[in-house]
Amino acid sequence: MNVRRATHGNHHVWEQLEYAGEVPENRVETVVANLTVMDRDQPHSPNWNAVYRIISGDPSGHFSIRTDPVTNEGMVTVVKAVDYELNRAFMLTVMVSNQAPLASGIQMSFQSTAGVTISVMDINEAPYFPSNHKLIRLEEGVPTGTVLTTFSAVDPDRFMQQAVRYSKLSDPANWLHINATNGQITTAAVLDRESLYIKNNVYEATFLAADNGIPPASGTGTLQIYLIDINDNAPELLPKEAQICEKPSLNAINITAADADMDPNIGPYVFELPFVPATVRRNWTITRLNGDYAQLSLRILYLEAGMYDVPIIVTDSGNPPLSNMSIIKVKVCPCDENGDCTTIGAVAAAGLGTGAIVAILICIVILLTMVLLFVVWMKRREKERHTKQLLIDPEDDVRDNILKYDEEGGGEEDQDYDLSQLQQPETMEHVLSKAPGVRRVDERPVGAEPQYPVRPVVPHPGDIGDFINEGLRAADNDPTAPPYDSLLVFDYEGSGSTAGSVSSLNSSSSGDQDYDYLNDWGPRFKKLADMYGGGEED
Repeated sequence: MNVRRATHGNHHVWEQLEYAGEVPENRVETVVANLTVMDRDQPHSPNWNAVYRIISGDPSGHFSIRTDPVTNEGMVTVVKAVDYELNRAFMLTVMVSNQAPLASGIQMSFQSTAGVTISVMDINEAPYFPSNHKLIRLEEGVPTGTVLTTFSAVDPDRFMQQAVRYSKLSDPANWLHINATNGQITTAAVLDRESLYIKNNVYEATFLAADNGIPPASGTGTLQIYLIDINDNAPELLPKEAQICEKPSLNAINITAADADMDPNIGPYVFELPFVPATVRRNWTITRLNGDYAQLSLRILYLEAGMYDVPIIVTDSGNPPLSNMSIIKVKVCPCDENGDCTTIGAVAAAGLGTGAIVAILICIVILLTMVLLFVVWMKRREKERHTKQLLIDPEDDVRDNILKYDEEGGGEEDQDYDLSQLQQPETMEHVLSKAPGVRRVDERPVGAEPQYPVRPVVPHPGDIGDFINEGLRAADNDPTAPPYDSLLVFDYEGSGSTAGSVSSLNSSSSGDQDYDYLNDWGPRFKKLADMYGGGEED
C-alpha cells in the first residue's frame, strides 16, 4: 500500500507503510498493533499530537485506535470480540492528522494513511446447546427405557476435527440416561409427577458437553420435563380417627378424601360401606353431603361403648377411576347432654368395664401407699445411720480394735523400771496439806471439781463431736475422777514407821496351810494349786 504524504507544512509522516498484528478470538481490550509517526512540530504541543482514525476495513467496529500521550503512537485495540470462524483476518486503512488545525495559508494536504493487517488466531471454544433451557412434555409413568429426546450440543470450532461427548451433571432423582456419543436421553426409572423432586410439575436435569481439544472445553445445558398427570394414586380417607355417641343423635362424623393427583383425577368422590362383614352396614350408614364430603353415623339405636374399625371404600373420578378401602377408628362412648364423651365413658370406650376401672384405681392407691411407706422407712434408717456415725469415731470402734496381749515377756529381774514415775505428784494441794507419811491414793481426793460441759437438750448433729471433746478434756484435768486405787506406791514408807521391812518376810514351804481348795477354783487357779496344793504327783 502506498503512503500519501502532504507537500506543504509540518505534518505527521508514517514511519512505515504497513503494520501487522494478531489477536486471539473472543478476546477484548487487547492491543494488537502500535502505529508510529514523525512530526517536526514542538513535542507534546497541539500541533504535534496525532489523531488516528480507521477509515475502512472494520464495518462491525471490532477495533479502535487510541493515542499514547507520551510516545504519540497509535494503539490498535480490540473493543469487540472477533470470531475466527467468521473472520480470519482484517485489513484496516488508518488515517492520521494533527490535533490542532494548520496555520492560515497552509493547505490541508497534511493527512496521510497507512495499512494495518490483523490476523485472528483460532482458539478452542466450548460446545454449546442451541436450545438452553430445553422443555419437553410427556405423561408421567412412562416405562423405563423410553426415549425422551436428543439433547445435542454444537462445537463452534468448525475447522477443528473434534469429538463431543455427553454426561450428566445433575439428575436429582436419577431418572435419566444420556448417550455419551449423540446426546440421546432415555428414562432410567419411572417418572412420577407426585415425587418430591418435582416442582410445579417440572423435573429439571443438567447435562455436560465436552470436546477433546487442547485444552478441552465444555458447556452445560438444562433439560426441563413437564409431566402430565395421570390417575395413578387412589384417594385416602380422612380423618383416620373419630368418636361418636353410643346412641343416635345429631352428631355424626364428617369424612372426606385426599388424592395426590390433579384435576380431573380427584373428586368428586364416592363413599361406600363394604358388604363384608355384614355388621358394618347393619351398624353404620353414610350420608353424602357433596362431591368431597360425606357423614358417617350409627344406623342402630344403641351400640356398646368401645373402639370400632369401620372400613369405607373411597372412589375418585379419574379415567379409569381408582378405589381404596380405608379404615377409620371410631370410639363409641357414653355422652353428656351436650353430645360430648364423658371421662368415664372415654375410658370405658377403650375396652374396660366399671369393675376393671375400680380395680385399677385401687391398685394405683395401694402402690402409691407402699411407695410412700418405703420412702419414709428409708429416710428414718438413713437418719439413724447418720446419727451413729456422728457419735462413734471409726478409730475408737472396739469392733475394729481387738488387740492380743498373750506375750508376757521376761520376769521382774529382766525389767528396769523407773518407779519414781508412779509416785503421786507433789504439786497436788490436798497432798501437800497432809503430814509426812505414806501417801494414799485409794481415796477420793479433796479439792475443787472442774466444771463439765452441760449437754444440750436437743444437740445439733454437728455439735456432738465438740461436746465429747470438751467432756474428755475436763475429765483429763479432774484429779477427783475415779478410779482412785489405780496407782498404789510401795517404794516409800516414810520416816518414823514402827513396822519392819517387808523384805524380811520369807516364803515358807511348810505344810501347815492347806491349799487344796485352790483346785475348786477352776482352771485359772490350776497353776497356783499345783504350786501350793501339791497337785498330783507324776
